[in-house]
Amino acid sequence: MAFANFFGRSATAASQVLANFRLEDFKARLSAHVVALSFDDAAVNSAEGRASLDLAVRLLARLYPALAAHPVGSTAGEYAARLGELARSINDQIELQDGLANADIVVNVGATAVAAADVTNIGSDGWRAKLSRQRPVGSGSTTNPFGAGAAACFGAANVFRRMFADQLPRGDLDDLIDLSLSTYLQGAGAGSELPERCDLGDAYLVGLGAIGNGAVWALSRVPGLAGVLHLVDHENADLSNLQRYVLTTQNDIGRSKVKLARTMFTQDGLKVRAHPKRWADYVHGRSKWTFQRVAVALDTAEDRIALQASLPKWIVNAWTQDVDLGVSRHNFADGGACLACLYLPTGAVKNEHERVSEELRIPDAHMEIRNLLQTDQPVSEPFVRRVATAFGVPFEELEMFVGQPVRTFYRKAVCGGLMVNLTGGTSAGTAVVPMAFQSALAGIMLAADLVKHAIGMPTAPTTATRVNLLRPLAPVLADPRAKDPSGRCICDDRDFLEVYRRKYAARR
Repeated sequence: MAFANFFGRSATAASQVLANFRLEDFKARLSAHVVALSFDDAAVNSAEGRASLDLAVRLLARLYPALAAHPVGSTAGEYAARLGELARSINDQIELQDGLANADIVVNVGATAVAAADVTNIGSDGWRAKLSRQRPVGSGSTTNPFGAGAAACFGAANVFRRMFADQLPRGDLDDLIDLSLSTYLQGAGAGSELPERCDLGDAYLVGLGAIGNGAVWALSRVPGLAGVLHLVDHENADLSNLQRYVLTTQNDIGRSKVKLARTMFTQDGLKVRAHPKRWADYVHGRSKWTFQRVAVALDTAEDRIALQASLPKWIVNAWTQDVDLGVSRHNFADGGACLACLYLPTGAVKNEHERVSEELRIPDAHMEIRNLLQTDQPVSEPFVRRVATAFGVPFEELEMFVGQPVRTFYRKAVCGGLMVNLTGGTSAGTAVVPMAFQSALAGIMLAADLVKHAIGMPTAPTTATRVNLLRPLAPVLADPRAKDPSGRCICDDRDFLEVYRRKYAARR
């Protein structure tokens, strides 16, 4: 078995959540296990079942070097070939096995019980994501992808917690989950099927990173999706993105993120517009500055605050952080927390050049790095040699970055996982790199709340919903996230409020 060519990024993500992380130990643990995906004809004959299987493979193939398929039934047997092709398109070195002979951890989709010692059964019923350690839970008959996608994330999270239980604060497994993505309550939810037509109106998905990928995965599976969806992101996909961008395969390296996402949509009633730009540049180029619904999947607090300053009518925002993930919903003039309220700094915040210089282990060079960041100048050979010396690695391992912008050097060497590989796991840095199942669930929740708002389903009673996939699902996921009390937020500024009200003809 062989690890994926983006494994360094996966190791970086794991190093941030596992105690006593050592790269060689991490590799050995992964190599010692075979994860199996078991499924039957009932799962393959269900749109929900196929959705769970598709996302389960997209998640598992990004981390585990060996997967096994255990199809039960002739239809399932034929479908296994498609899942195998998908796994190889993500990691072309993955070892694919047949049956359960070597598997010690099994994820089961469908109605057929599996005779194995360690089985996590996943399934869904429309909005409801289901998991059980005792018995199969089956897959519903709807075309609603939200419960099915969330179930795959819960299943992948339990596989990871099972394999690394001794390195997690609470590595115990979920025994039973029945969570509705319509209410974020266990065992309760709205009707299972979506309306025949789900009109998004004028909608925007800003940020096509890992969370945005999860959102597109879900939205592209809503058959009746209609309206206009604008996709906004200025970057191309690179190799390190494959660690958790669930839409990407080896063939997508170098492709525009928004153009890749656009190819996923096939709904006749939906117009998809790809904008390979930053949000600020996109807004600047428009003559009409009204935005009905904006789904936010951006990386930084600064970018979120700037987006809120453009005054969309309604915002749904998703995030991942050290251990948890979540989604929040925002109007602007209703007296509740706006998006900026959640991200206002509460103390001194390091500038980008300070963070980069510290993580490159040359803190005395922060002024030099500030100039490099501002001018986008390439880094010199002496600069790269200083970093190599600081990390105690051969210059030849970093020589490829000579002549590249310092931001590229930082992202690929530190955030991208190269330093983890070169130093044996001791140099992950502080930039948060979530696990794939965390980002995917955040994206699915983002898409679910966007669709619920568009079709007029009741909104959640609290500003935010928070989930920690590194421990059993909490009984209460609601997070009040109150309005910033200082009065310094733009949602307390009379000029901003007046502009917002004029834009959308809201009553005072």
